[in-house]
Amino acid sequence: MTKLELIKEICKRTGVDNASVTNTIEAMMSVMKDTMSKGECIYLRGFGSFILKHRAQKTARNISKNQTIIVPAHDLPAFKPCKDFADMLKK
Repeated sequence: MTKLELIKEICKRTGVDNASVTNTIEAMMSVMKDTMSKGECIYLRGFGSFILKHRAQKTARNISKNQTIIVPAHDLPAFKPCKDFADMLKK
């Protein structure tokens, strides 16, 4: 499902106009990006959590140049569904 399809589905289910739903979705994504870029996680009860997973510094190889490189420590965004949501997806 694309963002446009999501907006259309929300409009259909709620009866709210397309412009309002689009602004709301855009604002939600902006707030989520800003929050996670500050190092904070987002918890949506009954849906799941948007968390940051820390990756430690590691040594890697560039096999085309036969060089060893250092990959610095970094954080990656991840989604962890709540138990009920995960169970629903398993069925």
